[in-house]
Amino acid sequence: MKKIGFLSFGHWTPSPRSLVQSASDALLQSIELAVAAEEVGADGAYFRVHHFARQLASPFPLLSAIGARTSRIEIGTGVIDMRYENPLYMAETAGAADLIAGGRLQLGISRGSPEQVVKGYEYFGHHPAEGSTDADMAREHTAKLLDVLRGEGFAEPNPQPMFPNPPGLLRIEPHSPGLRERIWWGAGTRATAQWAGEQGMHLMSSTLLTEEAGVPFHQLQAEQIRLFKDAWNAAGHPHEPRVSVSRSIFPLVSSVDHQLFGRQAASTDQVGHLDDGLARFGKTYAAEPDKLIEDLAQDEAVAAADTLLLTVPNQLGVDYNAHILDSLLRYVAPGLGWR
Repeated sequence: MKKIGFLSFGHWTPSPRSLVQSASDALLQSIELAVAAEEVGADGAYFRVHHFARQLASPFPLLSAIGARTSRIEIGTGVIDMRYENPLYMAETAGAADLIAGGRLQLGISRGSPEQVVKGYEYFGHHPAEGSTDADMAREHTAKLLDVLRGEGFAEPNPQPMFPNPPGLLRIEPHSPGLRERIWWGAGTRATAQWAGEQGMHLMSSTLLTEEAGVPFHQLQAEQIRLFKDAWNAAGHPHEPRVSVSRSIFPLVSSVDHQLFGRQAASTDQVGHLDDGLARFGKTYAAEPDKLIEDLAQDEAVAAADTLLLTVPNQLGVDYNAHILDSLLRYVAPGLGWR
């Protein structure tokens, strides 16, 4: 069995061709897509977080609403840019969302990626310390978040509080037991995957890696996964490591599918520039089910991961994206032993 979910960037645009015209549309349709995904048998609903963009930016109200409307699927992020986050407030809001969902939150975080504005985190009041970088700051915020999610008291109580306090130092509330063991790190390189394993965070790897080694994307990503698991095992963490990979996969089972994605059948890996360095982008899989089964069986990283997230074109609307998920689960997953 492999967990299969979707990853949505939540794009919205007032274009006549988009079924997602506004931020309200993006949020409400995200909830409906998660409900539909659970109904067709998918295992997860994940959302990308971008600031200063016509995309999803504030995940916890959305995840709380989804948690209240669903009962089984995992809900999560892929990923939250930790350069922008206040770790203590994030621990409160994440804890609340997890409790509403009954412990189904899988929280994906990272050091961040290129954003819409220059040094956007500074507008949120976050500035790297002198001599450090924004990536250093993201990891500092992450360390603080992981620490407070353990649920240990650290804050000195007021001797004359408004309400009675429990004995000892106080912790962040609400505290959701087990959430610390459900934090994922979005790693773009082999080195950051190793670091995530050392820290006891699960690995979330997307359709791009910010390094180039001259081998196919899926093989480079499979190596990243191996290094992550080796680092996890060497660190001796008590809980089991998990790995998710993202893929653009479109089973062509209708005339509409062929019209929209048939040209993607010839897709290949791409190498480009990102953050002043080379990056490798994974290809799109678009084919009839038998061909998809054959192609995906050769994807070493998909084979090594326990969770597969489909990057969905959310502007095509809830019904079509539910159709993509249903087609994969119905016509492709059984042929690969995933169902």
